[in-house]
Amino acid sequence: MTRTVAQKRADFRALHEQGCFVIPNPWDTGSARYLQGLGFKALATTSSGHAWSLGLSDGAQSRDVVLAHLRDIVAATDLPVNADFENGFGANPQAVAESVRLALDTGVAGLSIEDSTGDAANPLFEIGVAVERLRAARGAIDAAGGDTLLVGRAENFFVGRPNLDDAIARLKAYAEAGADCLYAPGIRTREQIAAVVAAVAPKPVNLLIGWASELAMQDIAELGVRRVSVGGALARAAWGGFDRAARALAEQGRFDGFAGAAVGADLDGFFRPFCASAAVVQVAHSLAP
Repeated sequence: MTRTVAQKRADFRALHEQGCFVIPNPWDTGSARYLQGLGFKALATTSSGHAWSLGLSDGAQSRDVVLAHLRDIVAATDLPVNADFENGFGANPQAVAESVRLALDTGVAGLSIEDSTGDAANPLFEIGVAVERLRAARGAIDAAGGDTLLVGRAENFFVGRPNLDDAIARLKAYAEAGADCLYAPGIRTREQIAAVVAAVAPKPVNLLIGWASELAMQDIAELGVRRVSVGGALARAAWGGFDRAARALAEQGRFDGFAGAAVGADLDGFFRPFCASAAVVQVAHSLAP
């Protein structure tokens, strides 16, 4: 069954009401379809994974490129998609609101707004400015019907400012400004996680696990986290396998890196059903006036 955008947004909100779920991060159409096939309930884009697939560094994509990518991922899957929308692609709150309006048109079920500036000397927006930017995003979502989930991100631990108290203060301010879900990527310890969950309760918290962690999903659920994303980790895992195999060829003339590779026939079998639907779309386009 194909769900409408409204249904996907409603289902996505419901996922945040109880329990704890994983929201993995595909970087292209194939990885999105494969993750859906594994039974995940929702997906999130990854700015880094997508950038690397284009031969760029994270953050180098233009707004138009990101919007096109969101449309591709939304079209590729019947699952709700949360957009990694970086800092909103706007120099001021009004520009952020315009960017969010464009993102909503892609059909995403949620989107996140970071408080990072991209300036290494001053990597975080002053909290008052960050709040106004988030309020602008909230206003754009509400004007469009209000059903898209808004995630407020405190980037302290990602930009070299690992101050938990400041991150929590920011998350609480973002919650008051209208964020539906809160996210401080880079926190790792049980104590940090529990502190963030308690500070913004009853609003749900997203936890990033992009490394080999001692924490399992049961541990994370017991800490009160509602959802877990992996950022660019799946893309990095794929690049890791590619790098090992390619270096073995380039440096040693060996093919050992292909051990454990996916079986081509299995991949063809998984993706074959999508070929039929793609053919139908192509025929429809060719018949359009």
